[in-house]
Amino acid sequence: MLLRYVSITDPNTLMLVSFPGDILMRMLKMLILPLIISSLITGLAGLDARSSGRMGSRAMVYYMSTTVIAAILGVILVLGIHPGNPKLRSSQEQDTAPKNQEVSSLDAFLDLIRNLFPENLVQACFQQVQTVAKKVSVMPPNQTEPVIVSKKKLEFKWGMNVLGLIGFFITFGMCMGKMGEKGKLMSEFFNILNEIIMKMVGMIMWYSPVGIASLISGKIAAIGDLEVVARQLGMYMVTVIVGLMIHGGIILPLIFFSITRKSPFTFYSGIFQAWITALGTASSAGTLPVTFRCLEENLKIDKRVTRFVLPIGATINMDGTALYEAVAAIFIAQMNDINLDAGQIVTVSMTATLASVGAASIPSAGLVTMLLILTAVGLPTQDISLLIAVDWLLDRMRTSINVVGDSFGAGIVDHLSRAELAEIDAELLSPEDEEFIPPPPVLTEIDLVDPKRPPELPPRSPRPSIL
Repeated sequence: MLLRYVSITDPNTLMLVSFPGDILMRMLKMLILPLIISSLITGLAGLDARSSGRMGSRAMVYYMSTTVIAAILGVILVLGIHPGNPKLRSSQEQDTAPKNQEVSSLDAFLDLIRNLFPENLVQACFQQVQTVAKKVSVMPPNQTEPVIVSKKKLEFKWGMNVLGLIGFFITFGMCMGKMGEKGKLMSEFFNILNEIIMKMVGMIMWYSPVGIASLISGKIAAIGDLEVVARQLGMYMVTVIVGLMIHGGIILPLIFFSITRKSPFTFYSGIFQAWITALGTASSAGTLPVTFRCLEENLKIDKRVTRFVLPIGATINMDGTALYEAVAAIFIAQMNDINLDAGQIVTVSMTATLASVGAASIPSAGLVTMLLILTAVGLPTQDISLLIAVDWLLDRMRTSINVVGDSFGAGIVDHLSRAELAEIDAELLSPEDEEFIPPPPVLTEIDLVDPKRPPELPPRSPRPSIL
């Protein structure tokens, strides 16, 4: 705010202000791939198939239920507050319509399944598949002039296919766990890799306050018409922020307390660093290394739980994104003076839930999936350009709620899986190992009278004579 007050508008100066934060983002993103690989494999190798199945089902029930609750909360708030004003559309330029409007919700869902099964594992580290609509000229039969039609085709876009990597390495870890002793060497390798990555995260954490401060101050200083935007979209921002505060500050802690009977305030203090990092980086995948460290070191949650639950949560559990997209879709309808019926409102809630699952864990990914929701209920997609002005702030806030939701999920799954994990730990000491435990020494009467007396050697057998 001080930088805005002294009117620093030089792009080079703003770039230098944001530069330490850019370095932090690059360092955190650098650790995502090795962390996801090592954490998933080591987490699943330490579990049997039955335990991992139960743990996974608990996590999925929690993720889907909280995402649905967030979307419904967003719908209730936006209908109650009614932030949409038709005058907003006339005051904004609308020539920046997003591309690829003809892709349906079904295409996006099929892309999600395709990305779950990448055809090339190396390519999945930096590209993912996406359906796009292309205009092509076709010469129909019995006509002399070509006709331009829209055809759908698959293209690769830049961005790590986290879902595909998770799918492969979950299978890899489960197969390795079934091999028993044969896979022990590989399991130790990934365990050591995971420990090395967490040590690197610890080093980065010393630098993170500078990087996070730089990211946030650079963004605030770079905004030109903050007052105008706040006046125009103020009620929309208030609706989203209030919804995120209710979900992250009331609903999630209540769910956590009702299941575990533990204090959510203690839990919040443990994940504070992860929450602040999410607020600065606006990327739940980028925050993943910090979330691991907070849960394992501060809150002492079992590593097998965090390594299995957190990478999946960072990819598919997007409570804040679901709430934001439900609010934004109905806000655009209110701006266009369109009254949605009950069926369309239910469609918005369901599509927001599914679209948030498909949203990438990168900054501003929610704007891309907004297209699906708007096309599902027939709303104009060009009005998304209006929301870009405030997305920098709301994106950070919804990402921090996503990370909080992932963390609470890990805490709940850890509480529910304690008994199973204890059984696995007990089974690690097999009956074969017990045979090698030496029996306790038998004390004679002399030993009891004089414990310091050295034990007598057993009598040696007489040497057999040659005869």
